[in-house]
Amino acid sequence: MPKQSVNQVTVKTGGKLYIAGEYSVLTAGQTALIQFIPIFMSAEVKEAPSTQLSSDMFDYSVGREPDANYALIQEALNTFEAYCGEDLPALDLSITGKLERDGVKFGIGSSGSVVVLTLKALAAALQKDLSKDILFKLASYTLLKQGDNGSMGDLACIVYEDLISYRSFDREKIAELIDQITLSELLEKDWGYRISPIVPVLQAHFLVGWTKQAAISKDMVKMAKSRISSKYLSETEVAVQDAIKALVTGDKNLLKSSLQAVSDQLESLSPDIYVDKLKKLKEAEQGLDVIAKSSGAGGGDCGIAFAFDQASRDTLVERWQEEGIELLYEV
Repeated sequence: MPKQSVNQVTVKTGGKLYIAGEYSVLTAGQTALIQFIPIFMSAEVKEAPSTQLSSDMFDYSVGREPDANYALIQEALNTFEAYCGEDLPALDLSITGKLERDGVKFGIGSSGSVVVLTLKALAAALQKDLSKDILFKLASYTLLKQGDNGSMGDLACIVYEDLISYRSFDREKIAELIDQITLSELLEKDWGYRISPIVPVLQAHFLVGWTKQAAISKDMVKMAKSRISSKYLSETEVAVQDAIKALVTGDKNLLKSSLQAVSDQLESLSPDIYVDKLKKLKEAEQGLDVIAKSSGAGGGDCGIAFAFDQASRDTLVERWQEEGIELLYEV
């Protein structure tokens, strides 16, 4: 069989932030609203005498021999081989663009971004056409094999590069199927998720504030998951659907009330979600035409806000700066 040729390519993926539904979506069938953040990581692939993997997160590179720091990238290579049904040719894969500063993560999606990025880079270098649906499934498969406890909503958003609503699938069921059927059989199945791009008509400044405090998502998720009740799920689902409706119909007051409801529900789940700086990020909305909330696991990282006029936007940013909260992104 002729050796596959490796095209020299550079691809990129961005990050994501949850607007609503970040904890409820961990339960299959629940919906989250997630915003794509165009702060990018990039990957370059080129031909090489032997496989070399490098990332600017680490000061060394590896081959295919198992390495804990490179486990996600290596697992993505394994997934791609299983998908293609043949061994990958030797290649040099180099990832740059840490979604962090001075060793503190932004919290906009590092592991999900790395997996999607690696799969996209391999597909481009080896001229394999991956639909968004297949890319999402391959990335989810990779994380499930690594024992990831997330909802996979970050992957959906990063693959679609858009504001999306995401309905989660039963990850336990799919994880069981991984051991029972082939990857190609698994990819043909309907997993039960739904990813829908949202086209908002509501006019607002969307702002991301970075607290510069790192959150440990896995621990936060474990702790909060144990407190999720059916009442929490049904109330959050209503609020998430209201937020989506508000964006697509241009209903400012509905967006404010629905995101306030989601924020209150998060706080009831655990007081640790709103750590000191996230609390300040939220409180900065007072007296302004603004709704702000924490985003993602909470306990640090980023919060978001919608500001509905320029003066409110400017005052909010000033208040954030006074508290040491950096405006990371706005649109």
